Order: sequence, then C-alpha cells, then structure tokens
Amino acid sequence: MAGVAADGIVVAPPTLGDGRFADNIVFFARVLRKAGLKPGPGTVADAIAAVAAIGMGSRTEFHAALSCVFVKRHEDQVVFDEAFRLFWRSRDLVAKMIAMMSPTAPDTRDKEKAKASASRVSDALFAERQRQTQERDDPEIEIDARFTTSGTELFRRMDFAQMSSVEIALARREMEKLVLPFDTVKVRRFRPSHLPRSVDARAMMRASLRTGGSLILPKYRARREIHPPLVVLADISGSMSQYTRVFLHFLHVITEKRRRVQTFLFGTRLTNVTRQMRNRDPDEALDQCAGAVTDWSGGTRIGETLLEFNRLWARRVLGQGAVVLLITDGLERENVDQLSHEMDRLHRSCRKLIWLNPLLRFDGFEARARGVRAMLPHVDEFRAVHNLNSLSDLAAALGAKAAPDADPRRYMDRMRAVS
Repeated sequence: MAGVAADGIVVAPPTLGDGRFADNIVFFARVLRKAGLKPGPGTVADAIAAVAAIGMGSRTEFHAALSCVFVKRHEDQVVFDEAFRLFWRSRDLVAKMIAMMSPTAPDTRDKEKAKASASRVSDALFAERQRQTQERDDPEIEIDARFTTSGTELFRRMDFAQMSSVEIALARREMEKLVLPFDTVKVRRFRPSHLPRSVDARAMMRASLRTGGSLILPKYRARREIHPPLVVLADISGSMSQYTRVFLHFLHVITEKRRRVQTFLFGTRLTNVTRQMRNRDPDEALDQCAGAVTDWSGGTRIGETLLEFNRLWARRVLGQGAVVLLITDGLERENVDQLSHEMDRLHRSCRKLIWLNPLLRFDGFEARARGVRAMLPHVDEFRAVHNLNSLSDLAAALGAKAAPDADPRRYMDRMRAVS
C-alpha cells in the first residue's frame, strides 16, 4: 500500500489529514470492520491523529500506534496483526523484478502454518473485488423454480460430512443465528420478592433494626431461578473426524450465547477445553483446542474417559440441574461393563443426559453395537446430529420436554426384539 517504503519505514506527509495516507487508514478501518472488529468514525479520526503525532518512524512504531487505537479486546489482536501484515505490506517492484530475472532454486524452507485469522482477513480484503468480478462476468439466467426445493432447505438437510470448506463456513454462519431457549431451573438459594408466598424472617429483622424494633414490615422471598449449566462431552476419535470441526463451531456458538458451558473433548483421554472455547474469535478458539488435544483423530476409550470425568470433574460441573450433551457414535468394543457403569453414574449425576449420535442419519439404524447397547438405557434423549436441521432441533430441545422421536426406548424395544 502507499505510504510504506521498501525498507519498512513509514513516510508520513506533513499534512496527514489531507493526504492519501489518511485515506489508506480509512480503507484499513473498513477492512478491520469486515474482519470482525468494530472501529467507528471517532476511532478512525484518533488513528489519523496518532499517526500524525508520531511523524516519520519505523514500521513497528506505526503498528503500535494503530494497534493502540483499533484493538479494544485482547482476542482482536491476532486479527489486527494479520490485517496489518496484508494491508500495509510494501510493494518492492525492483526486488520482485530482480527475483524474476535471477535463476531460481527450489525452496526447501518449511512453509509457515497459516494463522487462524488469515482466511477472515483475506475475505475482508478481497471480497469486494471478487463480488465485482462475479457481477461483471456472470450472465443472467432465469430459472423457473415453482416445482423445485429451495437451495436453503437442501443446504440445511445436507450432511456435514459431504460439505466443502465453503459450505462449512456458511454452516457456521447459520449456527450463529440459532436462538437458544430461555430455560431456567429453581435452586435452593432465595431472592427478595414482592409476592406473599414465603416470609423472609431475616430480612424483616434486619429492616426493623433501622427503627429500633418499633416498626416491623413484612418481607418475602422466592426461590432463585438460573440457567442450568451445560456440560458437553465430545468424541474426537478417528470415527468422528468428519464431524469434529463442525461440532466445535457449534459448541463455540453455544459458549458465546450461554454463560456456564463446560466443554470436554475425549478420544483415548479426557481434555478440558473450556478456557480455549471462550475465545471470542472462532478460528483462534479451534486452533487453541487443536493445540491442547494430543489424541486428535486417534482411538477411543469411552468407558475410561467417562470414569475420569466422573472421578475428577462431575462434582465440580454437574451441580444446579446441569444438562449433559454426549456427542459420540458409541463404537466401544472393550470394557463394555465399565462403560455401562459409568454411563449410569453420569446419568444419576445430571438432570438430563442427551446423546447425540451422527449414525442416526441412516434410516435403518439399529442398536447392534455392544457400546451402543451399553449406553442406550442410561440416556434421556437419543438424537441425530449431522446437519443444520438437527442442530436447530437440539437447540430448541434444551429447554423443552423430551420429544417422542428422541425417546431411546424405541431403539431399546427393537434391540430386545432382535435379541
């Protein structure tokens, strides 16, 4: 971009507010806004004033000045750094021409891993140019769709395993539009109330002390209602690899919209990724989860990981009417007796246990696997989770009663009939 020299020195004109450099800062703010940051007109004016104050300096000083103005949250720093690198990189045409005319040797250096926010910043920079190109090149075609199914409906019924990377990005945007139910549970603690249902004797005595006991006014209380905790146990073994990343996007959306969400990933061992999922940037959150988990797309030991959860985490996170989401295909071959025992213990420790199984996408699914038979009697709901429609039904079912189509006894009756 204009204004940055080849040696990394930022050249500021004498009157910054009237030059092209100020326009570049405005364009840079628009890129940040498309990438997820929220710079307003006042922030852009402060950025121009900050750059005018530092005058001619190094690229590091220029980056620090803009970062102090535009970055308001810690999780936005990664997006800002990537946008700054792409937008303000210098165009050294002489060096490029020399490199083109010189003999080239094969590049044996290790390729740098793409950062989590690189795709978002690239889309923000070049989306407008791609849109204009498509509008100019694509011909207008009229299609009669009176007796066809809409594309949105087909997309919502598409299996996650059949989606491309672009379709997965669209699915993530659809997940952000999910509306979670306002479900509450009553706890043993109380809150002040104006309804004369339960007398609060302690509050009456405290209020009477202000008047020396000469005036005692009635005070009432009611049971406090809170959102129940949501605990997620997600299988990341090799048999679930086609759905793992989409499920993590869904869990990130739930973590943003709900306060108390605990997320655990398991394959051959249990990993708590609650702190990583609380990152506001979804790409950075998933990148941190991948770094925290050591058994990604490996084997699975459901019974042993549930034993570890019940022993170390159940008393910490399963209080106050917690709801547990268990995401796995249930393909456990060893220690089936242990799996049945730990599932029974988990079921007794929570208010509702919902098993989400992607194998239910098949119409002729039958509970024949040993692991599925051991787990099925200890769950409250048995649901499919393989497309957007199933996720929408799950979000609506978190605060409602169990639906008849999610009753696990349907498959248990078939299992008894076969046996």
